[in-house]
Amino acid sequence: MNVKKVGILTAGGLAPCLSSAIGGLIQRYTEIAPDVEIICYTNGYWGLLKGLSIKVTPDIRESAGVLHLYGGSPIGNSRVKLTNVKDCVKRGLVKEGEDPQKVAADQLVADHVDVLHTIGGDDTNTAAADLAAYLAENDYDLRVIGMPKTIDNDIYPIRQTLGAWTAAEHAANHFTNVVAEHNSSPRMLIIHEIMGRHCGWLAAATAKEYHDRLKTKPWLPELGLSRERHDVHAVYLPELEIDLDAEAERLMRIMDEHGNVNIFLSEGAGVDAIVAAKEAAGEEIIRDAFGHVQLDFINPGQYFAKQFAEKIKAEKVLVQKSGYYSRAAAANAKDLNLIKSCVDTAVESALAGHSGVVGHDEDNQGIMRACEFERIKGGKPFNANQDWFDELLSELGQPKGALAAAH
Repeated sequence: MNVKKVGILTAGGLAPCLSSAIGGLIQRYTEIAPDVEIICYTNGYWGLLKGLSIKVTPDIRESAGVLHLYGGSPIGNSRVKLTNVKDCVKRGLVKEGEDPQKVAADQLVADHVDVLHTIGGDDTNTAAADLAAYLAENDYDLRVIGMPKTIDNDIYPIRQTLGAWTAAEHAANHFTNVVAEHNSSPRMLIIHEIMGRHCGWLAAATAKEYHDRLKTKPWLPELGLSRERHDVHAVYLPELEIDLDAEAERLMRIMDEHGNVNIFLSEGAGVDAIVAAKEAAGEEIIRDAFGHVQLDFINPGQYFAKQFAEKIKAEKVLVQKSGYYSRAAAANAKDLNLIKSCVDTAVESALAGHSGVVGHDEDNQGIMRACEFERIKGGKPFNANQDWFDELLSELGQPKGALAAAH
């Protein structure tokens, strides 16, 4: 494929890889195809629909390495579903009667873009898949190459999504300070609410990262500074059924012995039950443009706090969310290596005329490649049967419980 110009956009929620992925794409094109023009659409599909973009100049190319040092996305994100016409019209992104996909495709043609690089999670890449299909069906000579960004690590068939390792590291950093709050009150219940709508990978990985760190720290239990008081006492995930009464009994024993309880909670744990209860009570459930329940409205952390506080006789309850702190971090070394591999494959795929989402393909021997869009979907559950997770729960003294029926 003769590629003369590429577009880049980031979309969805933030993850600790977006800035670096943008920088990596600019650097790689500059290295192997320096004549290819590059533009970046501002604020994701929102900017594409509005025709707003930034030209990557020689000065930007020369300084693109700076982007590896930062989190967030310098070109901006948004949540826009191109097939949700009503929402696009309501937000003023297209006019009444216009098809957002056609508006997006026509804008790419007007900008003379041959390849669109999308960096996002399952919603971004399903939107990219829809756009790629529309382009093919309507004879637009364009390619779409996605890169899998999400701290949830929940995209089929991608083995590891960009930014997830860094998010787990920083969520552990976050709790390192929060846990000291148990000193502020006797019988303290602290709930660390961690992002993960359908998948508990991030909560599990954060708990392991934090728990393992404690093994190397010095302690002074004679003065109350003990590993037991700082440790994780429970990990709750969407993939596991939670026996609230049995857990309350177990946590009550911990509270009586150590004076505090620390719970790591994936925000998707128990959401179906919470939604069912609210709907049964006649409450309206608020959803976003993609149909997802808005978790700030559901507030899982507060729900579990209410369930456990009285049962374990907590005198004070603290619910802390690490998501926004974690997802805006700069990529760590492990993620930088993964980003580099994905970027190289993304550029090679683009120049070869392929479309798809780049990552280690779990259905194809874990090979790094552009996975076909029709195979991309979100909601991949965490495999709670992995040895490292079994070992973690065993060390915490938490019964595994049954795998959730939905998974």
